Amino acid sequence: MEETAVRRRFAAEARSERPDLATLCLLVCAQADPAFDEKAREDTLRGLDRLADRVGARLPGGGEPSPREWASVLAEVLGTRCGLHGRASDYDRLESSLLHAVLRRRRGLPILLSVVWTEVGRRLGAPVYGVALPGHFVVGVGDPHGHHVLADPFHGGVPVTGDDAERLAGGPVPPRALEPAAPLDVVGRVLGNIRTWAAARPEQTAVGLWATDLALLLPRHPARLRLERAQLLVQRGDFLAGADGLDAYAELVEAVDPEAAGKIRHQARATRALLN
Repeated sequence: MEETAVRRRFAAEARSERPDLATLCLLVCAQADPAFDEKAREDTLRGLDRLADRVGARLPGGGEPSPREWASVLAEVLGTRCGLHGRASDYDRLESSLLHAVLRRRRGLPILLSVVWTEVGRRLGAPVYGVALPGHFVVGVGDPHGHHVLADPFHGGVPVTGDDAERLAGGPVPPRALEPAAPLDVVGRVLGNIRTWAAARPEQTAVGLWATDLALLLPRHPARLRLERAQLLVQRGDFLAGADGLDAYAELVEAVDPEAAGKIRHQARATRALLN
């Protein structure tokens, strides 16, 4: 899909009344992989449908499953039978943040594996939702304000107790962290993971730039992303656009942090000097 069309569709979906998480994740795939076309998109959606069929076939009969039963069947099918899980080495791969690659490899980061769980659950009418613990993403199953259980798709869907949640989060878990994660927050975190991956690899500034550009299309985003984008442009040798971006960010923060604004303007002047 053409880059301009991808970004136009991403912006429209992000600003829609009910943003669709799978659509946003697939548009990230299209931005990352020029070969990701409409057929690849449909294949990915059919892959989620097939997983949902497999889970549905294992559900017990006789009424609505309890949250624990839903979590158990999802873990059995997605984690054990289909092998969806993650390893520490997956943090070193861009594919671990791309939904189509995660379905193909059966490996990914916690947040993408949680997206698979929630999308499969949605197809079955299961009460599955993402939970953005600090430092680790899991899923909740059931009523987030009532009876529910937590599971960790990164480790095959093992149950997560209160003590487990604190261990994964590195400390006490604030109540708001257990609320269902909104689609825009999820995709924002996915793009943040991609930016972190690219930042650790100086040769991947192009990836960092498109991930930043997509994040800037979200209705809510940190203002500092504009500084990050300007600095990426400078790294890529686009000194004029980078300097303009630095000045624009300095103007944005002038009222709240004049000292920081002055330092950024100095960076802009130094960047323009590289044009001489």
